[in-house]
Amino acid sequence: MARKRKGRDISGWLVVDKPAGMTSTAVVNKVRWAMGAKKAGHAGTLDPEATGVLAVALGEATKTVPYITDSLKAYVFTVTLGAATNTDDADGEIIASSDHRPTDAEIKAALGQFVGDIMQVPPKFSAVKIDGERAYKLARDGEDIELAARPLWVEELVMTDREDADHVTLEMTCGKGGYVRSIARDLGEALGCLGHVRELRRIWSGPFEAKDGISVEQIDALAKTPELDAHLRPLTEGLADLPEVKATAEGAVRLRNGNPGMVLAHDVEYGDECWASLDGQPVAVGVFKAGELHPSRVFVFGDEAV
Repeated sequence: MARKRKGRDISGWLVVDKPAGMTSTAVVNKVRWAMGAKKAGHAGTLDPEATGVLAVALGEATKTVPYITDSLKAYVFTVTLGAATNTDDADGEIIASSDHRPTDAEIKAALGQFVGDIMQVPPKFSAVKIDGERAYKLARDGEDIELAARPLWVEELVMTDREDADHVTLEMTCGKGGYVRSIARDLGEALGCLGHVRELRRIWSGPFEAKDGISVEQIDALAKTPELDAHLRPLTEGLADLPEVKATAEGAVRLRNGNPGMVLAHDVEYGDECWASLDGQPVAVGVFKAGELHPSRVFVFGDEAV
């Protein structure tokens, strides 16, 4: 018999402004402890030294994580010019250097090749799996690994500051699976000067913004109190990119049992993915077909607010 998971049946999103020096998993574990939640997960890993938005899903909100993971995200990052590292960031060892420094105009001209549909090779020190093993583990063991290029949509990449000849600050908006460290590495190579990330901050992810995030210090101070619960955001914010349809009372019963249920829909076409609600509460996510929602994810709540 499976062991029952301890904790509260609480569902929603806690937007954390992650500090440098902490892994995304450590943040999730702290949130789970502080909220006393049964279940928690995050929507998009940040490197340990990166800061900014880490959206932590609790309870039934974990079923909406893919919709935040797939949404656009924005980063502000500073690239150190003149040196490449084995990790493509400042934590790694310098493996090559250059005395060349591009002009502002040359940098701006080079950015265009990294906008739109591009192919990107992830850093060797990344969580990408190779034959079941994480790339960073193989790299730490000294193995010479080759990672395949992956498609990435880059909505925008602009230069926002040039504090000195050795550093340039950029802002990028991109889709799922982007590696900022790869952008810094590839930009440095394109400019003939080499480069790596010095600082990285995710300023927003889907509907969540860093300026609205709670700090780890606040989480510690408010742990297991109603004041921390007050920072919880509705599960439905994770569904912001999907249209909403209204379930009938009978349809909601069928949906909660995993069956197609009748919904009232406007501006939704056959085959569209959407989510159904009843009396303001989310019921299910699924595909709309001929007046019914065919569910792919069903929400089941306890006594806590959603």
